[in-house]
Amino acid sequence: MDLQVKDNKGKVVGSVAASDQVWRAESNDALLHQVVVAQQANKRRGTQDTQTRAEVTFSTKKIRPQKGTGQARQGSRRSPVRVGGGVAHGPHPRSYRQRLPKKMRRQALRVALSEKIRDEAITVLDSLEIKTPKSSTIRDLIAAFELKGRTLIVTGSTDQNVVKSANNIPGVEVQTAALMNPLETTSVPNLIITQEALETIDSLWGSDGGKE
Repeated sequence: MDLQVKDNKGKVVGSVAASDQVWRAESNDALLHQVVVAQQANKRRGTQDTQTRAEVTFSTKKIRPQKGTGQARQGSRRSPVRVGGGVAHGPHPRSYRQRLPKKMRRQALRVALSEKIRDEAITVLDSLEIKTPKSSTIRDLIAAFELKGRTLIVTGSTDQNVVKSANNIPGVEVQTAALMNPLETTSVPNLIITQEALETIDSLWGSDGGKE
């Protein structure tokens, strides 16, 4: 398939051939949802912890006799029903990690990118060269394309000038093509992809990319 290519003023300057396997993948909401949820789960630290009645610092001495006082039976101060006692069924450190096969991850990214194409939420930029970090360059670029909402700029390789230029602009992030994933692709309403990044994406996840 062919995609329109625009310059930094928003004017169409040509077109570029893109892999049908990457940009025309059939919709698969179930697969995309499963992969996105797995990525979100893998980002969780799982370090929450509470003290059980065996871990809190209190005497184990019985508070009062079992019988004869007319009051409810009470054990030690460590009981979960008392203030400062242990927590019953509380969270403890654990791993939330979900493993997904490589084929599923790769196909989910293709589906996510194809959905962006169908939603007309992708802009292909001929090039993005910034000699010195300047936020106004990125701000003018967003304005030229009349984009609203969060925007992810995808570059072919890491360019610190581009990264620094976007750092002070709320809602604008920069990512290299090799690090693209379904979670970031679906979490932003707008994608700006350079021609270099497009070629990298096609080489990595297209029909001529690495082995499945």
